[in-house]
This record gives sequence, C-alpha cells and structure tokens, in this order.
Amino acid sequence: MRLLVVEDDPDLRRLVAEVLLEAEYAVDIAADGDEGLLKAQAWEYDAIVLDLMLPKRDGWSFIDVLRRTKATPVLILSARDGLSDRVQGLDLGADDYLTKPFERLELIARVRALIRRAAGQASAVQSIGDITLNLRSRLASRGEEMLDLTAREFALLEYLATHRGRVVSRTELYDHLFDETDDSLSNLLDVHVSNLRKKLGRDVIQTRRGQGYVIPE
Repeated sequence: MRLLVVEDDPDLRRLVAEVLLEAEYAVDIAADGDEGLLKAQAWEYDAIVLDLMLPKRDGWSFIDVLRRTKATPVLILSARDGLSDRVQGLDLGADDYLTKPFERLELIARVRALIRRAAGQASAVQSIGDITLNLRSRLASRGEEMLDLTAREFALLEYLATHRGRVVSRTELYDHLFDETDDSLSNLLDVHVSNLRKKLGRDVIQTRRGQGYVIPE
C-alpha cells in the first residue's frame, strides 16, 4: 500500500515516513500543502497522513480541495488538540484525527484501519483458500505452515486479496505498491508475481492477458 505524508517539519516528516516504511508501506512525502495536494491529486494513494499547520496551504484547505475529486482516506496528525480543530477537520472530510505527540503503534494501527475500512474490509485477517494473511502482524500462513514472503511480496498479495475478484491492472499495482523513487519501467512486478507463484502455487494469482492480475473469488 502507498501512503503520502504531508508535514512541514523535516525531522517529524522523516520520523513519520520511517515509522510507516518500517510497517512496510511505500511512502511519498511532501513539505507543504501545495506540494502535497499536487501529489494527492496525481496519484491514487491508499491513505494520506496530513499535518494542519502547513506553509502555502493549510490542512483544512487541503482536505476541502481534495474532497472535490478524491475519496482518499485522510488521517490528520496535528499538534492542535482543540475540539473545534478536530470537528472542523472531520467535518471537512478527514477520516481520523491523531494528536502529536503520538505513539508509533497507534499511528500504524489507525492507518491500517483507514485502509481496511476504505476497502470494505472489517477484519485484519484475510483468507484465500487455505492461505491466511494477517494484516496486523504482516504474516502469511498456509494451515500451520508460515510462508516466507518478503515485504513487497506480502504487499502485492495483500493488495490483490483486498480487491479479490477484480482484475487489477499493472499500472494500478505500480501506483499502490511502489513509491515515487521506484522505477515504474522495471520488471520488479513480474519478479514479485513469479516469486509469489513459486511460494503459493500457480493458481492463486491468475493473469488476465493485457489486463492485469486477479485472485478469483
């Protein structure tokens, strides 16, 4: 899953990005409201972590403009802890609000919940036949056997499982699994799909020629 962090404080921006990278998300960053809004409108992020007091465009204006075209889940992460700030942010279209300072585990849990709710998934555990994905622990198993998946392989399987029954294009997978520094022209996706098939069996992920990949219902 791919996230956008919009935060003007460089140390905090780096910290939030590191926390989310350690949780195995692809993370893009922006240092002001205009840069963040430009990226948020250009890419299909799975969630956005947004500060409120930003240069060039504050967080409230960011949400107001974003909501005219995008339903991307937004978590406000702000030092402003007043009731009126929380109410205004949520009323404008933010999906959650977390005040600074924050606990790393709580930030990750809230982001995970936002993504899960946006995909219509109530549970943090998904099953594909006898394969179980635990989205909280980031572990996959088949029966009692743990599957040795890399972080990127798990993310690919998670995305296809979350959209199970729908053919997901290669472009969409690149947009959601790789950050802006990855090379979208590489064969990384093919390599990960090939490796997953070796570990899961060839029938779990099916290819729709010219369309993309799907995990059938």
